[in-house]
Amino acid sequence: MKVVGVVGMPASGKSEAARLARDEDVPVVTMGDVIRDEVERRGLEPTDENMGRVATELREEEGDDAVARRCADEIRAKEAPVVVVDGLRSDDEADYFRDEFDDGDAFVLVAVDAPFETRLERVRDRDRDDDMATADELRDRDDRELGYGMGDAIEDADVRIQNDGSLDEFREGFRSVLTEESQ
Repeated sequence: MKVVGVVGMPASGKSEAARLARDEDVPVVTMGDVIRDEVERRGLEPTDENMGRVATELREEEGDDAVARRCADEIRAKEAPVVVVDGLRSDDEADYFRDEFDDGDAFVLVAVDAPFETRLERVRDRDRDDDMATADELRDRDDRELGYGMGDAIEDADVRIQNDGSLDEFREGFRSVLTEESQ
């Protein structure tokens, strides 16, 4: 099994990569679902503030790779040649997956990059309960996620895809990663 992890700043295109994988019949495990499930289990509203607080608490209580560890069984259960993991937040999570799926080059980390202004426009266009509404809120979210080690994970990625062009260009770039990994 090949595991393709996707990392990127908020609204960089991680969810679009996951959508493309699903369209190509590649199973997807979304790391943010672990946080959403925990927020729900705690009886909290799925706001950006609550999601961030719970994500931080999980990492403090269970370790920096807590979310990745909670995803490992779900990844294995997919029993597919390629599984996409949407939403890594740190180099600790990437290291966990590299160790956990250590069959040669079975783990590939893909960084999705997009400029701040492009990401801000995307946040304003999508309507998610846990999204930011202003540039300052997006900067705060960026800072929080960089604090998890996301910058290091992006820097250490095996593949980088720039997502500041057309949707078709981005999808073609990510499709080529999926095609390469499925061979």
